[in-house]
Amino acid sequence: MLQRLFTVIVAILLGCGGVIAIFYALNYAVNFLPQKWRSPVLPWVYLAPAILVLGGFLVLPTINTFYLSFFDRRSENFVFLDNYIFSFTDRTMLIAFRNNILWLVLVTGVSVALGLVLAVLMDKVKYEKWTKALIFLPMAISFVGASVIWRFIYAYRPADEAQIGLLNAIITFLGFEPVGWLVEQSVNNFALIAIMIWLQTGFCLVILSAAVKGIPKDVIEAAKMDGANEWQIFWKIIVPMISSTITVVATTVVILVLKVFDIVFVMTGGNQGTEVIASRMIKETYNYRNVGVGSAIAVILLLAIIPVMVTNIQRFKEQERLR
Repeated sequence: MLQRLFTVIVAILLGCGGVIAIFYALNYAVNFLPQKWRSPVLPWVYLAPAILVLGGFLVLPTINTFYLSFFDRRSENFVFLDNYIFSFTDRTMLIAFRNNILWLVLVTGVSVALGLVLAVLMDKVKYEKWTKALIFLPMAISFVGASVIWRFIYAYRPADEAQIGLLNAIITFLGFEPVGWLVEQSVNNFALIAIMIWLQTGFCLVILSAAVKGIPKDVIEAAKMDGANEWQIFWKIIVPMISSTITVVATTVVILVLKVFDIVFVMTGGNQGTEVIASRMIKETYNYRNVGVGSAIAVILLLAIIPVMVTNIQRFKEQERLR
């Protein structure tokens, strides 16, 4: 135990000390350059380690994945667009695309709408901080941890046995038959989506609450003096004035939903019609050893995320200009 603790401490010291030493050495080396070169070169010297790490762990693997997507399962024979054609025609992949669209619409719509409504309502609540903390609390739980919790909530037992799952215990207490939340294809996708909504509503609430509090009180008071009711204030003043923040929050949730994997993997493994794009990518690459198709799915997922990220960055730039 002591040996492990000592190893950890040494690793932390060497790691932090090494990083500091690298920056000091690079900064010292810049001083030997001509005066006119120092100011332009110095920022790049500090950015260089981060750029190298990002290049090695993100850019190069992305390029390699794009390259492998044009080859067969063993990356030996060039098959051009066959992997992409398979991805858009295979029945299981079509189900995954359908499920991802369902996730995008419901998780983004419900979590952002709930976050906005709660942000407006809690602005008038006496115990606002404590209420927000309770709703935000699920954000501190990992997707895997949340899935384990909800497995107990969704647990199913036959009707003649005692129910250990919270939902089925309530249902049977009311006189209904227990439901297989994770195996019934009519409800299992919605059951998984509910977990993501539970996790993301707190995030939406906190960000949108900050935006609501940023609305000048004079504007609200003027609207009330003109005879506007709460509903009109919400739609005519609050929503338009924080529309940019709503867009940023929505696009952030969209990015998380597009690459959702943990919840599906832990809860159902992608079975019973719950497959999503990310889970299918993992299965094709590691379960079926089909690197070509797995890489093609990864590229499709990346291409779907890029426009959303660009939109988010543009929104941040617009907000920065307004300041």
